[in-house]
Amino acid sequence: MTIVNDNTIGAADGANNHYLYPGMLFAKNGQCVISTILGSCVAVCLWDNALRQGGMNHYLLPLWNGEGLPTPKYGNVAIPMLIEKMRLIGSRKENLVAKVFGGGSVLESLSGPIDVGSRNIALADEMLSSEKISVVSSDLGGNSGRKIFFVTGTGEVFVRKFRDTKQGS
Repeated sequence: MTIVNDNTIGAADGANNHYLYPGMLFAKNGQCVISTILGSCVAVCLWDNALRQGGMNHYLLPLWNGEGLPTPKYGNVAIPMLIEKMRLIGSRKENLVAKVFGGGSVLESLSGPIDVGSRNIALADEMLSSEKISVVSSDLGGNSGRKIFFVTGTGEVFVRKFRDTKQGS
């Protein structure tokens, strides 16, 4: 879905807004609009229809290699951390559904495209499947960046795609 004016999301119902930076996650019981900008990164939105609450992560790379601290900038850390955060605000895992966004092919090196986006997508699919969390909506891959808005009280996600970065216009 295309959004004409970012300021109108959540403004009508007085929702709080939260911008999610790369490598972070956020979950809220109650109405909130979480937004972030994605290129090759992936955002997983988890929503609990029973409690009408949700959370989102924004990870940059698929796998933490075990060096340093495990942070949510890695998908294999961010997804379990988000599930746990949802549990801490009262959700039961069996009530969660996922909506997944991003993973665009927007990075290039001298030798051609860097395929981080598709690896991030594959990781989300694999981990959510192993956690038995259904993906009910997604907008993944391609050559465009995205800005997404997740309304935690309704589970709605709005997407604004940026122009195709590989076309050059």
